[in-house]
Formats: sequence, C-alpha cells, structure tokens
Amino acid sequence: MRIALDAMGGDRAPEAVVEGAVLALAQVPADVEVVLVGDLERIKPILDHLGPPSDRLHLQHASEVVAMDEAPGVALRRLKDSSIRVCYNLHKAGEADAVVSAGNTGAVMALGVVIMGRLAEVDRPALASAFPALRGPTLLIDVGANVDCTPMMLLQFGYMGSVYAERVMGLERPQVGLLNVGEEPGKGNTAVKQASEYLKNSALNFRGNVEGRDLFVGETQVIVCDGFVGNICLKLVEGLAINFNVFFREIMTGTIKGRLGGLLLKNNFRDVATRMDYATYGGAPLLGINGVSLICHGSSSPKAIVSAVKAAANTVRAEVTRHLSEGLEHYHDSLAAGKVRELRPHTVPGGPGQ
Repeated sequence: MRIALDAMGGDRAPEAVVEGAVLALAQVPADVEVVLVGDLERIKPILDHLGPPSDRLHLQHASEVVAMDEAPGVALRRLKDSSIRVCYNLHKAGEADAVVSAGNTGAVMALGVVIMGRLAEVDRPALASAFPALRGPTLLIDVGANVDCTPMMLLQFGYMGSVYAERVMGLERPQVGLLNVGEEPGKGNTAVKQASEYLKNSALNFRGNVEGRDLFVGETQVIVCDGFVGNICLKLVEGLAINFNVFFREIMTGTIKGRLGGLLLKNNFRDVATRMDYATYGGAPLLGINGVSLICHGSSSPKAIVSAVKAAANTVRAEVTRHLSEGLEHYHDSLAAGKVRELRPHTVPGGPGQ
C-alpha cells in the first residue's frame, strides 16, 4: 500500500510534512509505504538532516506548488505539475492508493473531483471530520466542501458518513442526526426540513434532528449539515481547543494554589487536551470521489501528518470507496422505489471549495 503525501502542502511545509512522513513509517504496519511528492531540492536536505530514510519512503518530483491562498481554478487550469496534482495522478494511475495533503483545501477538493471523478449517485463530494465526544468521536459531514446544499445532497452525506463511521471508526450501524436549530420536527429552513423527510424515509439509522451540543455527547455518531455550518463548527472547536490550553496555563500559574493544583492534575489535563487536539484525528476524508483523499489542517504538525497517514492507510484497508458505492445503492433503491422523491428547490452554485 502506498500513500502519496503532498510534501509542499501546508503552512509548515515541507519540513513538518517530511518529518511526519519519517515518523509515520516507524509507526504504521510494514506494508505501508509513503511517496513524498514535491520539490526534491527542498525535500532531500530535510531528509539528510533526519538521518537515513526508510526503504519504504519514496520521492516524486513536482516542480510547482499551489499557494495556500490560490484560487482553486488556478490549480486546475495553470499548475499542471503541482504537488497536489501529481499526488492525484499517481493515485489515478494506480501507483498510490491514497492522497494526503495539508495544502490548499479548495485545490485538493477540486483536483480530486476532476482527476479521480465522483462515485455514482454522488452530486457533490463532502468533507467529514471527527469531533471529540464523551462517548467516542462524532463524525460531522460536511465541514466545508459545499456551502450550499440541496436536501438530496444532505441525504447523500448521511449515507457517506454512515459508511465511513462503520468501516473506519468501527461503529456498528451508527445513528445519524441532522444538525438543526431544535430537535422538534418541522424545525429549520426549507432545505433542512425536506432533508429530514428524506433521511427519515431512507435505510439509514436516522435519529432525527440534533442540536450543536450533541456534537460533544457522542450518542449520535454521524451528524449531517451543509458545509457552511459545518466549517463554522469545525473552526469553533479548533479555537476552543487552542484556548483551553491557554486558560489552563493562566489558571495554573496565577497563584501558588493554582501551581500546586496544576502539578497534581497536569497529566489529567494533558489527557483532555489530547482528546481535543485535531492532530490526534488526522485529516478529514473527502468522501464521494472515486478514490481515497484526506485533507489535513493547514498548520499541521508532524504529529498531525502521522495521524493522517495512519487514517489514510486504515481507509484504504477498510475498502471505504467500495463500501461507499455499495451503501449508496440503498440510496438509489430508495429513489427507484419512490420512498425519496428527488426534489431540487434551488440550483446549487459554484464548485468545490467555493
């Protein structure tokens, strides 16, 4: 199994990505190999500094880089030898089994759709992200790929999230909820109301409407929303995790009593901080393309890269793409049986990352 890793993607690339690749190979099973894709003149000195590379680490040159603030259209039209594109080309050619990038999210999504194509019955691929919760992680989908969604797309997100939660996260028949402003039926805007009916009549284990606080409980393992709301939730949790560490340091160092208490509870608070750290969960899978792609946080550390490589390997091993196709057959059967009437109340503008 080979993971194509975008060495040039991210705010801390290529140093953090290269170091993460080296660390990952020491922690993953022996059948996992990593292909570092990027500017070899910048990659090789970092590898030399880290010591002799593993024979499971391979290099692939790419002469161009998609800047973090670049429009996705530029990556599609002009940058024909970007590290992101080369990663996907390797995947498409069967020379890699998955793509991992901490680079420009819009470009990673757009190139994934164009090069790998979409699965049948998927209108738009979606990004899923695991959130720390009391009873195990909660998977939120979509967290930024699609800011405008039809009810039918939200139904598809439910199927894709359910398959991923079951196959990769090990959750048997996960409960699916629809993020809303209240739990009562009839809540929400027009699209959410219609999506609720679709989900209720689907083959999914649909619980009904859930609220934002349910993200951190874990009773509903898959929560569906559009990418606009999902991305706000994602950034809110990231900010909370960062500030938790700041608050802890301020409280524990402000007084003598606080310093003494901090010494006693240091390990406990470190465990809490670890559970809230996005680096622990790796990248967000782009579900719905005909391949495996994980998108990492732009400021990913070597630790986050390690987690993403592990997650990519687990996704490949679990044959998620095949199971997504099979899971979406239930969605297709529901359409054919007339249980879910295809309704498009408005046109969804734009493309991935817009």
